[in-house]
Amino acid sequence: MRVLIYTLGCKLNQCESEAIADAFAKEGFEIVHTDEAADLCIVNTCTVTVKAEQKARRMIRKYAVQVQQPVVLVTGCYAQLEKDALQDLSERVVVVSLDEKPSLLGLPNMLANHLVANLDLLQSVRAFVSQAGEDKVSPASSPFDYDAATFSFHSRAFLKIQDGCDNSCAYCRVTIARGDAVSLDLGEVVKRSLVLEQDGFKEIVLTGVNISAYRSGDASLAGLLDSLLKHLGPGIRLRLSSLEPDRLDDHLLDMFADSRIQPHFHIPIQSGSNQVLQRVNRHYDVSRMEQAVARLRQVKDDPFIAADIITGLPGETDGEFEKTVEFLKSMDISQLHVFPFSPRPLTALNTAKDKVPESVRDERAKFLRDLSAIHFRRYLNRQIGKDVELIVEEQKGGTWSGLTGNYLKIKVLDTPSWLTRGSLASVHLERDARTGMPVGRFLETQTPE
Repeated sequence: MRVLIYTLGCKLNQCESEAIADAFAKEGFEIVHTDEAADLCIVNTCTVTVKAEQKARRMIRKYAVQVQQPVVLVTGCYAQLEKDALQDLSERVVVVSLDEKPSLLGLPNMLANHLVANLDLLQSVRAFVSQAGEDKVSPASSPFDYDAATFSFHSRAFLKIQDGCDNSCAYCRVTIARGDAVSLDLGEVVKRSLVLEQDGFKEIVLTGVNISAYRSGDASLAGLLDSLLKHLGPGIRLRLSSLEPDRLDDHLLDMFADSRIQPHFHIPIQSGSNQVLQRVNRHYDVSRMEQAVARLRQVKDDPFIAADIITGLPGETDGEFEKTVEFLKSMDISQLHVFPFSPRPLTALNTAKDKVPESVRDERAKFLRDLSAIHFRRYLNRQIGKDVELIVEEQKGGTWSGLTGNYLKIKVLDTPSWLTRGSLASVHLERDARTGMPVGRFLETQTPE
């Protein structure tokens, strides 16, 4: 049986999809990619924006009408909040809420037995989900059951250390979907990391809804990193997913000085106006962000700093938007992920009266995307001439590409025939004569142990 997994949204969703794929692979099912025919299509959804939900519905409908008549299993944050609406998209759709999502790790074993007995796939999936909802399949399931040993979609390992969020940002409904903040025990994080290192992975990505809020006993995220760095070898790379500005204290920033922590930081800034930040219940101000960015540049040499920005938050004036622009320019943020504000059901801003006209909101978003392109190109130009290490990700048309420590996707020239996915390669960055973008000239490699 062929299984397709389509993932929308954050690195946490990617991590959970990898664990689901791993569970199916262990039972002998074939994992296929988005353009291939499959018997079971799993759509792991996101609810951050209206566009993310629209894309989820589009993909669900696309899979449901395929000639193969696959079963379409839908899960993720959107499925948690709009289960009935998604179920109504097609009779081939089966929805699994986040509460039941960890039980999906037991689905492959049950399906393997049902297929041997020649039972109908749709009925089998429905029966499993019904049982999961009644806590009959996996009553002890935990949000940290996602513990993949193999990764179908990445050459790097993803490790879930945290879930949920206790913030109450006025625009966000992910916290409603995911619930209160919970963390994986520090000892278990270290144990799983050591297994991944022993399995030959060269980079571990620590994921969660809000990993900055990690807490295990007295240990914060800084304490966790300290423990990981003491237990892991010198050849392992650690990458962090999104970091909240209000949690970037000196203890945590000091941890980043270790060369194994990759020089790539994603910060959901959202606005450069103190007034806007206060209105949407963010727990920091511009001064705090300026200090954090400055400290990141002290502990890392020219780190890649990406930021989320929302344009057109209710009440955002021209002057407040200009403050955001000034802040982003002065901080030289490497790249912006720009989101035009869209009201989200169940959030405080869903019924806000002082909405910014969509035309103004979209114009501001375009301006920031153009600014981001300028900043990103400037950052790329600074990388020319450097020798860097990257993890080999994929091969297209005979050319390998990989991810550098600062999260740049680089094509690698003159690679040896024995280079493999997951290898560490050292390259010299030079400018491509045709595109002007940096490419890597192969220097040496280390193959996975």
